[in-house]
Amino acid sequence: MRFMMIFKANPESEAGQPPTEAALTAMGLVMAEMAEKGVLLAGDGLLPSSHGFRLQLDEGNRRVVDGPFAETKELIAGFCLIEVASRAEAEEWGWRCIAADALGAGDPRSSGQLEIRPIPPADYFGDNYTEEAQHRNVETFQKAAENLQKSST
Repeated sequence: MRFMMIFKANPESEAGQPPTEAALTAMGLVMAEMAEKGVLLAGDGLLPSSHGFRLQLDEGNRRVVDGPFAETKELIAGFCLIEVASRAEAEEWGWRCIAADALGAGDPRSSGQLEIRPIPPADYFGDNYTEEAQHRNVETFQKAAENLQKSST
């Protein structure tokens, strides 16, 4: 089962404060372990919403809205894409990531939030997801993996 772990922004991340060395080290160790165990498929942090923009389509009218965006608690600071055997395993890795963030903040009692959402398997879409579409998606994501490999070198 694949899951997207969505790390929520906080006032510090939205202010553009980079994570502390302790936070980067703690999260890096958890991510390294996930990669070593074959769980981690992708992941990265994001710049504050002041560096981003939103696209809006309203009755055919296109609009670009530049950040920053107001609701910090609704913003995303980073993500991990994982593949695990169960929801319980995704939850275990999620707790480890939250603990790494808390350790990095210097206070194991600090607060954090992580949203974890399952990625639907092909059969979720039923007959609408034709064999041709499935084949096209496999090729697309193989090419995307190649692109990612090229961009990180």
